[in-house]
Amino acid sequence: MDFEKLGIIPELLNALRDAGYETPTPIQEEAIPAVLAGRDLLGCAQTGTGKTAAFSVPILQRLFARRARQGGSRPIRALVLTPTRELALQIYESCVAYGRYLPLRSCVIFGGVSQKPQEEALRKGVDLLIATPGRLDDLMNQGFIRLNLVESLVLDEADRMLDMGFIRDVKRIIAKTPKDKQTLLFSATMPREIATMADSLLNDPVKVSVAPAATPAEAIEQCVYFTDKAKKRKLLAWLIEDSGADSVLVFTRTKHGADRVSRDLFRAGIPAQAIHGDKSQGARQRALSQFKSHQLRVLVATDIAARGIDIDRLAMVVNYDLPEDSETYVHRIGRTGRAGRTGRAVSFCDYDEMPLLRDIEKLMGRQVPEQADHPYPMEVFTSAPKRQPQAKRNRPRPLQTRKGAPGRRTAGRGVRRGS
Repeated sequence: MDFEKLGIIPELLNALRDAGYETPTPIQEEAIPAVLAGRDLLGCAQTGTGKTAAFSVPILQRLFARRARQGGSRPIRALVLTPTRELALQIYESCVAYGRYLPLRSCVIFGGVSQKPQEEALRKGVDLLIATPGRLDDLMNQGFIRLNLVESLVLDEADRMLDMGFIRDVKRIIAKTPKDKQTLLFSATMPREIATMADSLLNDPVKVSVAPAATPAEAIEQCVYFTDKAKKRKLLAWLIEDSGADSVLVFTRTKHGADRVSRDLFRAGIPAQAIHGDKSQGARQRALSQFKSHQLRVLVATDIAARGIDIDRLAMVVNYDLPEDSETYVHRIGRTGRAGRTGRAVSFCDYDEMPLLRDIEKLMGRQVPEQADHPYPMEVFTSAPKRQPQAKRNRPRPLQTRKGAPGRRTAGRGVRRGS
């Protein structure tokens, strides 16, 4: 099937060709006709399936078809709510690209930057608004935004908005929109609270599920390297150089870890920068822009900062630290292998992370293949010592080094799975 058979107008077809789109993805095939018909939609889709085009292309077409009703004003007629700044910008850039041949205005608003330029853009009139909940709520309270004429509402990555504590903001925003609007809800997973929200918001929705919740794309080649925590930085530098990958996205568990890893790579002669919540929005955008244009080879990110990063032909994702939430693993590796392309996802696992790996494999229903042939194998098969409580008076304290009791390190070249 091609896009023409989905009933898309020539202006949008030309823009899709310009963007390199040839054939629709499964979610686009199912969602676009339903949205064009004005139906509500519940989409359960993993990241990287092409869902941004699945909702933005038909919404732009509907806005264009009803443009004559506007008169001289440009009220907000379509609203996309999304959890992070990066994802909001990504959706905005896609909407601008898809709508380049249409006389429509799109605008993006998010926190962490001055709101003055956003206020000015809103005063000029906006057809399609992409926003994060916090900044949108602020601007509504200040009287800059009214949503009483919204015709289409999109809640993108609803499960992540729940995880980040935005659901109350989202509910307040929804209450300001008309009851008879079209509503589209997309979520990679379907926790109970999201399912309850969907039941209350959607009217006889079309349900689209292109893959089971929390299932990685089949196009992604996955593997795990068993190593020791202290060896990870050397293993990462070796892996990047050995693979020859020109674009690598590295995930760490903490902001401090992201900074440390990027410094270690830079010292090893590999251009890298870190993005996380403590970085300014300007710094994050510069690093992301350099990474997208391949001026920067490695981007090191925390999960929230990396949400919504969409890099064309991203060669490899590396889980430097395994995530504590198994579903986060799926979101991470979904940054590669997007829209039907192949990709590679590599995970580092030390002894203490073995339970996290087992949880990930249980969620996916399959084992992550081990990559045993590398120069930094696991040699420590004991957990790192925990801080001992204060000893009681008159009770002798056990002798212990900073790295644990002597004799607890075991040499070896690998680890048996399931041990």
